Amino acid sequence: MLEGVEDFRSAQDIHALLRDRGENVGLTTVYRTLGSLADAGQVDAIRTDDGETVYRRCATGRHHHHLVCRSCGRTVEVEGPAVERWAEGVAAEAGFVDVTHTVEVFGTCATCAREDAP
Repeated sequence: MLEGVEDFRSAQDIHALLRDRGENVGLTTVYRTLGSLADAGQVDAIRTDDGETVYRRCATGRHHHHLVCRSCGRTVEVEGPAVERWAEGVAAEAGFVDVTHTVEVFGTCATCAREDAP
């Protein structure tokens, strides 16, 4: 479904790409499939600042987090052992077990920061 798509895209964008490829698939099916793929860890799903969920093929099979540029949308996958320890500790303090989490850190990448500098 996401072959040839390198960056994060909305379900509507992915639906349009599929239609352009000649696929006859409904938008509801795209949403359902993306949700299943995200649950299985095969695609990354993040919520943007405006609340929209966007998707892309997962570049790694391991648990990871994302740094996302607000200006250009560039996304970097990062591992965060400190985040893992923090999440496990907070969950344990509250009596939670079988915990999962996602972390997206939004900011401005170095390239965009240089372009915006006076």
